[in-house]
Amino acid sequence: MSRFRAYSLFWLGFAVLAGSSMAQTASPVAAPSSPTLASSPLVLRLELHDTIQPVSAGRLERALAEAKTRRAAALLVDLDTPGGLLDSTRTMVGEILSSPVPVIIYIAPSGARGGSAGFFLLESADIAAMAPGTNAGAAHPVLASGVPDDTMKQKMENDAAAFLRSYVGRHGRNAQVAEEAVRNSKAYSADEAKDQHLIDIIAPSDGALLASLDGRTIQRADGSGSPVSFTLHLRNADLETLEPTVRERLLGALANPNLALLLLVGGALLIYLEFNVPGTVVPGALGTVMVLLAVFSLDLLPIRHTAVALLVAAVILFVMELKFASHGVLAIAAIACLAIGTLTLVDAPIPEMSIQPAIAIALCVAFGGITLLLLRLALRARNNKALTGLAALVGASATAMEPLWPAALQSADGISHPIGHVLVQGEIWQAIASEPVPVQTALRVTGFTGDVLEVQPLIPEASHQPQ
Repeated sequence: MSRFRAYSLFWLGFAVLAGSSMAQTASPVAAPSSPTLASSPLVLRLELHDTIQPVSAGRLERALAEAKTRRAAALLVDLDTPGGLLDSTRTMVGEILSSPVPVIIYIAPSGARGGSAGFFLLESADIAAMAPGTNAGAAHPVLASGVPDDTMKQKMENDAAAFLRSYVGRHGRNAQVAEEAVRNSKAYSADEAKDQHLIDIIAPSDGALLASLDGRTIQRADGSGSPVSFTLHLRNADLETLEPTVRERLLGALANPNLALLLLVGGALLIYLEFNVPGTVVPGALGTVMVLLAVFSLDLLPIRHTAVALLVAAVILFVMELKFASHGVLAIAAIACLAIGTLTLVDAPIPEMSIQPAIAIALCVAFGGITLLLLRLALRARNNKALTGLAALVGASATAMEPLWPAALQSADGISHPIGHVLVQGEIWQAIASEPVPVQTALRVTGFTGDVLEVQPLIPEASHQPQ
């Protein structure tokens, strides 16, 4: 009986230990379903620290699509821009207003600004925020192609103001004060914007901003456009920054008008060098790639057609300088067209999107100087004496090996005299003379017809007839 009790106690202890071991082994599997981890929302962060142009619109569209796919709690856009293109701004505002994911636009860090187009984006967000020491506004529309008349100016102001009013009110912000940024170019500091109900919050950092927004209720539009209440849950949010793709980095660099100008002028110069030194291949191929990249870059920017016409005229004038001897007049006119065309090429609404005058002038001077040098070398090569073939013998000394006659001279019986031979630079050539010359006469080669040289005596001997 004691032995049975011992066995029972042994198996009971073994069962207890096995159960405890299984419980310890199973506990790590249940860890991912802990409420702490499951309740951590995802907030995607997008940095737009550049001018507003098609590349910026493409980055925002990609960020919104990814936020929707990953069911993010919000998209945080860190904005610092001097402004940009109105067409791209309208596209971006439309994407923000129709986004199923709440969008927070945050002008940061301190010293950043949301100027011009950036102000339109700020007011379109579900949450408009600014960091201390930032500013926004000065959203008056600008017509870069000259000064608009009063009617055109009024049309532009009314259109931009109506566009801003169409969505500012839905977020409970002050539409009248916002309109002042359009009509009177008013700009506001962070404190002024908060006091005037243009923004919702001032926060020193991304983390502080998200923490202060947790539990806040906002008004958003549903599928039918009716306003609905939406509560933000951003406590302990995982903030993930969306880095630009390689394509976006490349497009962003190409959207720089100064880089576009460098590619255009440098590529044109390499192609011009290929025409002057045919067969080198590399300059022509590299120049073609650079010009194509420049054309692609300029397609991202607003350009003036008159400036393009000036650049085409510059190319034509340079080609004419190569074909006709104008003593540099055509080249100077080409440089002038090139300078004016490059300075006015980009129809920029803000100075940050225009071509810098110093870069344009430096490129034009360098391009003009190199082009004139190549033209001079080409003209010098054109005037040089040929060094191969029959042309190389023109002007050389020769000696008559037998009597020579003019081609037109006939004998009395109507039979032409045979073509004679001369010795030139140790070679025997057939030749005809400008007048009859005897054997061993010193001659000079004056030209050629086919393979027959044309010669004339060094000392005219019209009184002598060949023997």
